[in-house]
Amino acid sequence: MRFIELATDRYSVRDFSPAQVEDEKIDLILKAAQVAPTAVNNQPQKLYLIKSREAMDRLTAIKPLYGAPMAVIVCYDDRISWKNARSGNHDGGEIDCAIVTTHMMLQAWELGVGSCWIGAFSFDDVAREFNIPANEHPVAILPLGYPSDNCKPSDRHLKYRALEEFVKTF
Repeated sequence: MRFIELATDRYSVRDFSPAQVEDEKIDLILKAAQVAPTAVNNQPQKLYLIKSREAMDRLTAIKPLYGAPMAVIVCYDDRISWKNARSGNHDGGEIDCAIVTTHMMLQAWELGVGSCWIGAFSFDDVAREFNIPANEHPVAILPLGYPSDNCKPSDRHLKYRALEEFVKTF
């Protein structure tokens, strides 16, 4: 599949099958996270792989995850994330996590595994529940699993702004 086809085809899955994702596919999804570019190649990402039923129950008590059988909590370690000295030492960790998460989402879709970027959750509650150290900051939860038979993209999936609306050429 060409990249643009993969990127266009992929959608946020909000209804998962209970089927477990095979370890070989999980390994490839995690490999995509490993090879994702990060600022200065500092690789500040820290991934918490939530696979057990007990851990998923704890996570979904904080944020419902559409019945996904597993999830990844994507964090960055502020001790090693790049700081932009030209911009008030802005921490690039969230940007790195966005790149890492996007790589995982696209790799998952290529393997037939669905995902949905979750950003609206209590970072503090997740950190507390999973004993995430204070230097590691949750950025996203990525539920992973196979789309259910009833799953379909939202009505907004193929609605795009015109390029002229967001591209300015100089």
